[in-house]
Amino acid sequence: MWPFSSPAYLEIARRKQAHREDALRVARALHGADAGLYLRAPAKEIVERIAKGEWTASDVLDAYLARAVLAQDLTNCLTEVFFADARAQAKALDAEFAQTGKVRGPLHGVPVSFKDTYDVKGHDTTMGFSSRADAPLSEDSLVVALVREAGGIPICKTNIPQLIFFFECVNPVWGCTLNPFSKSYSSGGTSGGEAALLAMDGSALGWGTDIGGSLRIPASFCGVYSLKTGWNRMSMAGVQGTWPGFEAIRTVAGPMGRTVDDLELAARLVFGKQGSDINPAPLPYRDPKMHAKLRFGFYISDNFIKASPACQRAVRETVNALRKAGHECVEFELPHAARAMEIFIGLTAADKYRTLTADLGDDALEPGAAPLVQGSRLPGWLRNLAAWGVGKVYKDDVLPLVIRASSGKDVEEYHKWARQRDEYTSMFYREVWDKEGFDGIIAPALATPGLPHGSVQFLSTLACADLVYNVTDAPVGTLPVTRVRATDVATAEWTDPHTGRGHGSPLIEQMLYGKPAAGAGPEKGKGKGGFYDPEKMAGLPVGVQVVGRRWEDEKVIEMMRVVDDALGPRDFGPGSWKEQGK
Repeated sequence: MWPFSSPAYLEIARRKQAHREDALRVARALHGADAGLYLRAPAKEIVERIAKGEWTASDVLDAYLARAVLAQDLTNCLTEVFFADARAQAKALDAEFAQTGKVRGPLHGVPVSFKDTYDVKGHDTTMGFSSRADAPLSEDSLVVALVREAGGIPICKTNIPQLIFFFECVNPVWGCTLNPFSKSYSSGGTSGGEAALLAMDGSALGWGTDIGGSLRIPASFCGVYSLKTGWNRMSMAGVQGTWPGFEAIRTVAGPMGRTVDDLELAARLVFGKQGSDINPAPLPYRDPKMHAKLRFGFYISDNFIKASPACQRAVRETVNALRKAGHECVEFELPHAARAMEIFIGLTAADKYRTLTADLGDDALEPGAAPLVQGSRLPGWLRNLAAWGVGKVYKDDVLPLVIRASSGKDVEEYHKWARQRDEYTSMFYREVWDKEGFDGIIAPALATPGLPHGSVQFLSTLACADLVYNVTDAPVGTLPVTRVRATDVATAEWTDPHTGRGHGSPLIEQMLYGKPAAGAGPEKGKGKGGFYDPEKMAGLPVGVQVVGRRWEDEKVIEMMRVVDDALGPRDFGPGSWKEQGK
């Protein structure tokens, strides 16, 4: 590289983005008077209407492509774009239907998008790395192949965070994805591009992955639905990642959509399908037997980071709706969430994130990823000093455990941490599932709604709310419940670690909720200067997690439907997006 010349990754990024713009031109002139009719239809209805001869795959597709262009213009959610191929496939489906009078399969004519970890034949899987550009794949991932076989139409791939390991959707190749409801806020991650596209009706069905909240956080931030499957329920063949060979915490795939029915449709398609791979388990979709009255456990804080007023309200509204519908809801305390966080970091940091960063090359390290990567490579004495300082200055006995766990480890230490994971999982099942007899658990999707851009570099440990269910390998659904209100203010109960219950790390909670206002009157104790600002966040979606036992993925879907029905109409789902705020 010549002195003062631009880094090579910038030129690659410019070229890839220019290629994306060329591919988008196919749809920039598309519009139609009936577009809204198609966009308001869930995936299942699209297939039913086409099967009746009321709609064509081409008309449906053009409506979604036009909306996908708008979503890209407003949020920067797309990476690889294959609109021309999609239109050709739609025409072929229409010709086939005209000849046979039958749909090809359960996704006939449904526009489908994929997180930029799924291989699609003829296109790159860059995962936000310049080193992976200009290397088109020779075959589809199994999920993509199953979608095509069922008549689904792949239209694009969507943006992800660098390294696929923090929840701000930004990387040096494709840039930053914005929240569809506020350009100042994040879409979440790591499946953030997928969530933004679905929220704006730019796709009728999507696919993501999850290792520590990657399906659930963006679903909550953007007001869509997702299913984090348990390990070995659906194939990962042709789904790339940054953890090849890492099995201590499994990355899993799962569908994202705009209704619970969308998720069920997708799960029925992929569960137990092996292709040429020995995984997943040959266990097809099983219709669960559901009791009329279900027993749910719930909590409003995981005691690692106290959940915000908006996120606590989402859980309470869900619980109240379930109780009115005749279900039993029992509050309980999540056991040792900080321990799950400690184990997660202890395992993932074992090689000092060398595997995670193997494809980084000369790409600039994003600020959101830097603390994790660089923290694992500190000298031991400096890491211990930092942990001691946090504990001493902030009287924090939670975060120092995570800081100390982020060290490199030899094989013997790694095995000990893996055993601790198993011991924690056994304890969780014994103390929660077996002792309490819950059908499912209702929990905050995160301690906060969507966060301002750039804040995740300080708040990555918030993911503890989700990764406890990666450590225990539980299937989890996420669905939208409500929106932030300006009145969801953090009072002294959040800003004072000695007031109220549910507190965790004082340092992280201070960054999130700010310092308590002094003086007298109604302003006393209210948070000032934190990242959580309900006035600015007003209107952002807030979701909850619906957690099930291992191997009960289908029951999770049915429990999501129970919750969805209990909550009733609430301005989410197909056709609900109106505009993007500031």
